[in-house]
Amino acid sequence: MQHKQRSTGNRVAARAAAICAMFICGAAITAHAAPLHIAKQGYLFAGGHMDESLPGSPMVGQLYAEYQIPVKLTHPYPVVMIHGGQQSGTNFTGTPDGREGWAQYFLRKGYAVYVVDQIGRGRAAYNAKAYGELTYPSKDFTEQRFAAPERFKMWPQAHLHNQFPGSGYPGDPSFDAFFQSEEPSIKDFALQQTLMQSAGAALLDKIGPSIILVHSQSGAFAWPVAQARPKLVRAILAVEPSGPPVHEVIDIGAPDWFKDDDKIKISGLGNIPLEYDPPLAAGESLSFRQAAAPAGPDLVRCWSQAEPARKLVSLDRIPVLLLTTEASYHAPYDDCTTAYLRQAGVKVDAIHLVDRGIRGNGHMMMLEKNNADIANVMVQWLAKLPENKKK
Repeated sequence: MQHKQRSTGNRVAARAAAICAMFICGAAITAHAAPLHIAKQGYLFAGGHMDESLPGSPMVGQLYAEYQIPVKLTHPYPVVMIHGGQQSGTNFTGTPDGREGWAQYFLRKGYAVYVVDQIGRGRAAYNAKAYGELTYPSKDFTEQRFAAPERFKMWPQAHLHNQFPGSGYPGDPSFDAFFQSEEPSIKDFALQQTLMQSAGAALLDKIGPSIILVHSQSGAFAWPVAQARPKLVRAILAVEPSGPPVHEVIDIGAPDWFKDDDKIKISGLGNIPLEYDPPLAAGESLSFRQAAAPAGPDLVRCWSQAEPARKLVSLDRIPVLLLTTEASYHAPYDDCTTAYLRQAGVKVDAIHLVDRGIRGNGHMMMLEKNNADIANVMVQWLAKLPENKKK
């Protein structure tokens, strides 16, 4: 009888384990996490207008942001988290294996948090007639760039990656949960930048001075938004921001590794104009030059402004942290972005996580197994800024 009960119990336990693996156990979601104490939460839309040139005069150009304000609000400025390409705000509100995300981490540290869905994505509805074609998520791209770059070795540092939860293979619960979260993006990147500059400025007008956290594609939004509202951007957390400057890099694998895309970013950092001093004359373009050699092994040859370099207007007053992982496809070129910004007068602290003993991360670090360690690096950096201290 005891043997039969044990067998039945084993079958029940095995079935429960299988269900948990398929759907990610609720226990995993709350493990080791004390309840969050939230004073206020809600959502808002910012920016946009009714476009009477389109049937029905739809509202277009608006972003969505959901917010939470902790009971123990110990910092004066909220953190506005803006996701990257083919992603949504869910990048920051959890992980594919059910752990807490960066939003919860910052809340627990006493920051109010606003999590954005970009225009045309998530709860900021897409309108085909207003926004045009889409770029769609790809299983192969997701494996190669995000979940398992170590298997494909498309850039020199890729083999160091080991932090994505699960196996990184399609069919693994964490891979599938992440792939489920990916969304089509507006294909026209210049249009995205124009729309997000306007909507990002409108968001800051509503919520006041803020810290902007950008990742990947949204890195191209940080600079125009900061120029539009320099007094309202108190710091920029640039997490592997869109780059490198001037030309995108195409990863082609060994032995040559890198190739420059033919298109030129007109502002050096993006596809829409930025304000420089001295200003460009009508019809004038920035002049660029490429370094004769990479700054070190396994790095790209950086592009910069031709000297004398122009300065980026208003950005010299905003502290910037540029954060790079050990194994991401950004590892070969984020230093180029840092150098470009510094040449243009921006004060940038560049942190390579490997120098802090945080190893094995890829581009989607906010979802990876040690995401809290990375968030802590940003919190510690912010704590050193005089105006972000408790008042």
